[in-house]
Amino acid sequence: MFGIQNGKLAGMAAMLVAVAAFAVLDACLKLLVAHYSPSQVAALRGLVSLPVVLVWSLWAGGFWQLIRIRWALQLLRGVLSVAMMVLFSFGLKTLGLAETYSIFFVAPLIVTTLSVVLLGERVVRAQWLAVAIGFVGVLVALNPRGTGFVSLGGLAILGTAVAYALTAVLVKVIGRTDSTHSMMFWLILVMAFGALALAAPGWLPIRSVDWPILAAIAVFGTIAQYCVTVAFQRAPAASVAPLEYTALVWGVLIDLSVWGKAPQLRTLLGAGIVIAAGVLLLRQARDLNR
Repeated sequence: MFGIQNGKLAGMAAMLVAVAAFAVLDACLKLLVAHYSPSQVAALRGLVSLPVVLVWSLWAGGFWQLIRIRWALQLLRGVLSVAMMVLFSFGLKTLGLAETYSIFFVAPLIVTTLSVVLLGERVVRAQWLAVAIGFVGVLVALNPRGTGFVSLGGLAILGTAVAYALTAVLVKVIGRTDSTHSMMFWLILVMAFGALALAAPGWLPIRSVDWPILAAIAVFGTIAQYCVTVAFQRAPAASVAPLEYTALVWGVLIDLSVWGKAPQLRTLLGAGIVIAAGVLLLRQARDLNR
């Protein structure tokens, strides 16, 4: 029992580290998107991470796991990842991290909806209620100044959440036959070269001051991916998934310290509603599993 508890605590600690690393990674992307196009930033995100992911995949599972895959589904997931990263980078161009996370937190709610539509999974009334509450929170967060106008950046992050949810549903299908490392490798590979193809016509030379930022993206992206893997290996999903919402704390701190920008009250209110809905959804899923 003591060993199980230690494993759970280790998983939760790993998730907290992963969330912090992802926040630093996103801050680096926001710094880059001020000077490069969203597609070029998405390409750079994939290209700097690819060597690390390739070495890790070969070390952990060997070469054959990377080619014994469901090619069509892996390619589809990769295409969605290109859309996801380009939209996310576009949103970061105009939104702060706190605003971005407040909208993106809707992703688990979209996953639940798509799991019913595409996979035929069972969802009870309380879960649908959580989804409805969460979408109300997103509507609040999408219009932080109460002007009645929704920004293009906000819509881009909402599109990112939809693309992410579709990839999450695909993972449930692909994961039945393909290894975790193959899914990670092909996701990064298609993202890198798919976004590169989009960015090529307007590609700008990389400034010398941006190389340390790219190095940070590779390092923190690897740390985040590794810690997420450890978190879900060591602890139940219901224990670690809610910790993803600590990203909002990091978003507010980074916005204040780097850009001197505080989130709007409606942004925090919308985020709070979405987080409450997400926690309710996870609790209902845990009860159903029991």
